Amino acid sequence: MASVNIESVEAFVFRVPLTEPVPVSFGQLTDRPAVFVAVRDTDGVTGWGEVFSNWPTVGAEHRGRLVNEVIGPQLAGHSVTDPEAAFARLTAAFEVLCLQCDEPGPFAQCTAGIDIALWDLFARRASEPLYRYLGGTNNRVGVYASGLSPTSDAEVALAKAEVGYRAFKLKVGFDETVDTAALAGLRRALGDDARLFVDANQAWDADTAIHMSRMLAAFRPEWMEEALRVDAPAEAWRKVATDGALPLAGGENMRSDAAFETAISGGSFRVLQPDIIKWGGISKVRPLATRFRQAGLSYYPHYLGGAIGLMASAHLLAAVGGDGLLEVDANPNPLRELPDVPPLDGNGAMTLGDTPGHGITPDLTDLERFRTL
Repeated sequence: MASVNIESVEAFVFRVPLTEPVPVSFGQLTDRPAVFVAVRDTDGVTGWGEVFSNWPTVGAEHRGRLVNEVIGPQLAGHSVTDPEAAFARLTAAFEVLCLQCDEPGPFAQCTAGIDIALWDLFARRASEPLYRYLGGTNNRVGVYASGLSPTSDAEVALAKAEVGYRAFKLKVGFDETVDTAALAGLRRALGDDARLFVDANQAWDADTAIHMSRMLAAFRPEWMEEALRVDAPAEAWRKVATDGALPLAGGENMRSDAAFETAISGGSFRVLQPDIIKWGGISKVRPLATRFRQAGLSYYPHYLGGAIGLMASAHLLAAVGGDGLLEVDANPNPLRELPDVPPLDGNGAMTLGDTPGHGITPDLTDLERFRTL
């Protein structure tokens, strides 16, 4: 790769108010935030990334300031030979500060967003779509509708089925009666051919997870996500995997190579779901996703943010390949529903175009009404 001189790094923070909160087992989203990151080189080419900002709900502006005032200045004015080297340098530069302020998560998320922007920048400079720049050849990715809640699951899912979705994920972890009724209703509404998944958002202990997996198995979900806390001991995960009735998925809250290697070697998971805007960016998740496939596991990228991270995730999935699907939030979000996001093809998939990079260049003027930083 040729060296690229970085002129500036800038974060833009947006918030869209919600009329209906989005519930999960540990809280609810009352608005939809997004932190978009622009990395511009001295030739005038700009790459775009995104930083995780859903939780805590007040954290988006903090992450934006971390990019603008702390992390970005370490990159601006320097040359970059390849994004992976820049990711490693930025991570190392802030190791002590992360210890000092005890904020490894926000720093990792900001670094991930910058990393995505750098990969987009390099692909744009090469005049290649990101999936091809990453070594992929297939530009079609399967998708599933996510974020379905017990209060609106069937109605929203049917609307998504009308526009081409064939797979759906329901949030559970609220109450046994609520969870089973919601999944039963979803199966009735969508029919026997629909693919279903469930996500407990770390709600249960091992015994409860085993019990709930047996209750939910009657409605044939293909896997159960985050049945336990991410820091639950390996023995607990093995117990649920062995004694429960559903294959296990997880990974959105794993935050190191070691954590994913443990998940691969432990044998408890069938599906792994790193989130490129939450940890690792493309530089870390790309080789991990390849490892998942080599180990016979499925890579389903986790995603619940704006359009930039969604399309970067789509391109990475296309580059890695495999049987995984792209997670697309079913709830309304103008920060995700940008004009350049490809429509579904009517058969549960999205076709990526030939636009260089991941294909998303946000119209900041149009989004100004949502901007907070």
